[in-house]
Amino acid sequence: MDTHPDTPHSGLPDDQTLYTPARAERPAWPAIAKGLRHRCPNCGEGALYEGYLKLRKGCPACGEDLSHARADDGPAYLSILLTAKVMGTLQLLTYELYQPEPWVLALTFSIGVTVMALALLPRFKGLIVGVQWAKRMHGF
Repeated sequence: MDTHPDTPHSGLPDDQTLYTPARAERPAWPAIAKGLRHRCPNCGEGALYEGYLKLRKGCPACGEDLSHARADDGPAYLSILLTAKVMGTLQLLTYELYQPEPWVLALTFSIGVTVMALALLPRFKGLIVGVQWAKRMHGF
């Protein structure tokens, strides 16, 4: 048997099997908006979560498989980043303008930071799931 690479039966794939066109991306902004509202990035009707942050295996409305989503630490990072930027700036402005007692400043901003971070966390997770769905990442 001839195994020279130029022969037609060399065992190498032909050009047709080497090129597989990628599937087209879906529109990202509508998927992101749906994710921010805790809705399925496909239909926008079904709930994205079973609880606070636990993704459903599939959309109850359209059946889209959501088990492929991998948000990992992204939502926490974005939530902390935005919370620190906004609340740090507000804390500085509050101190400069009103000069409240240190315990009042610490108490109010501790509560504010906690509430803001916990409110942003599921929204950022929905945003990341929407981007992954639109870009067909991780098997979507």
